[in-house]
Amino acid sequence: MFAIVNIAGQQFKVTEGQELFVHRLEAAEGDKVSFDEVLLVDKDGSTTVGTPVVKGASVGATVIVPMIKGDKVIVFKKKRRKGYRVKKGHRQQFSKIKVDSITA
Repeated sequence: MFAIVNIAGQQFKVTEGQELFVHRLEAAEGDKVSFDEVLLVDKDGSTTVGTPVVKGASVGATVIVPMIKGDKVIVFKKKRRKGYRVKKGHRQQFSKIKVDSITA
């Protein structure tokens, strides 16, 4: 059984017991979170597609690590022959969650 769920603006294909990184959630370690924006559910070959979401479906998860920083992304801007150079860096913040249940 798997589901496609929208979490913080991104779509993920999730199964029960799976651990994944999502954009940072405002939750503490060990908190239970629920995602109601389920777009598709596949249960033993029978697929239910939402219009736009599946009614009554939800995905329950537990927050394992509330905040982890991702890899650094370098943003470098330059204009040739003008002496203009700007170097900036960015590290995205993620939360690690574990999918507990998929209800349809």
